[in-house]
Amino acid sequence: MTAAGFSAEAPEAALDALFLPFESGGLRWPADGRVLFLRARDGQRLRGVAGRGWLCQQSFRPFAGALERGGLRVGEPGADERFPLVLLLPPRQRDEARALYARALRHAEADGVVLACVPNAEGAKSAEADLARLAGPVRSLSKHKCRAFWVALASATVDRGLLDAWRALDAPRENAAGYFSRPGLFAWDRIDPASALLAEHLPDDLRGRVADPGAGYGYLAAQVVARCPQVEAVDLYEAEARALEPARLNLARAVHAAGRAVEVDVRWHDVTAGLPRRYDAIACNPPFHQGRADLPELGRAFIAAMAAALVPRGRLYLVANRHLPYEATLAARFGEVRTLALRDGFKLIAAGSVRA
Repeated sequence: MTAAGFSAEAPEAALDALFLPFESGGLRWPADGRVLFLRARDGQRLRGVAGRGWLCQQSFRPFAGALERGGLRVGEPGADERFPLVLLLPPRQRDEARALYARALRHAEADGVVLACVPNAEGAKSAEADLARLAGPVRSLSKHKCRAFWVALASATVDRGLLDAWRALDAPRENAAGYFSRPGLFAWDRIDPASALLAEHLPDDLRGRVADPGAGYGYLAAQVVARCPQVEAVDLYEAEARALEPARLNLARAVHAAGRAVEVDVRWHDVTAGLPRRYDAIACNPPFHQGRADLPELGRAFIAAMAAALVPRGRLYLVANRHLPYEATLAARFGEVRTLALRDGFKLIAAGSVRA
């Protein structure tokens, strides 16, 4: 249920502000050119400074793809790999951001530098305070309505107990509904009411292979396994890599509880690029926003990908906010479209008879 495929370019303002300390002389680039950029985002500013020694980490598949297309090296650092400079763009969710600070310190050399940048409107002051709480006094610069702040570890006073506690914040944990999740995922600490509406109306005669595009931590797919005894295989597609481990844990639990063999495949994938298999049915709560902005075209791209992946008599069950204009897109791709339920501002739509 994470947004994918659209607005994959970072605002240049955030990248410009991130590099302010180097332009002002407050920081120098590492002599050996090695830099780790956590949650890196593509942009002209980044392409202008990144060198061969840079490693860009990005868990959101469309953003990772944009970095790769920009010629940047994308991947995950080794567990024991250390860098003289670690850059990061912290996320809005505070526990997720705190875990990222702990990760940045883990991958920084003993005399290295950790540098972050956060837009003012997304909690820059609180973010700076968190890094200071973890590692001691920080320096900062502001421009473009963003704040860049950094700590030099040679003179830092790292709180080791807090470091361990914040590192553990990213570990999959059970939420209040009993599903494994982690901070920052869509509806990470609860069951999303739209997904719950869809789950309640899943027909028990679904069979064969079923897909859950934009699967998040796997709630809908787990409900398919629990409620549809003739389903033999479930494929989950999710653009946010941090959701994959919780999804696998939840599906393993669901299959065990069902007491039957169900093939499960969990993939890091941008659904808007299409689906690689054909399906008898698809259950989906598609993303419709990137950050704070509504992007109905994202949901329409999901519909196009799902229609192309269904067998001719396959069925689609889609839930969405009532204001989203998906009906015309569905009618163009399916011979049968009907609304099954309306509740709490959401609509559940069933579609079938895929048009050639």
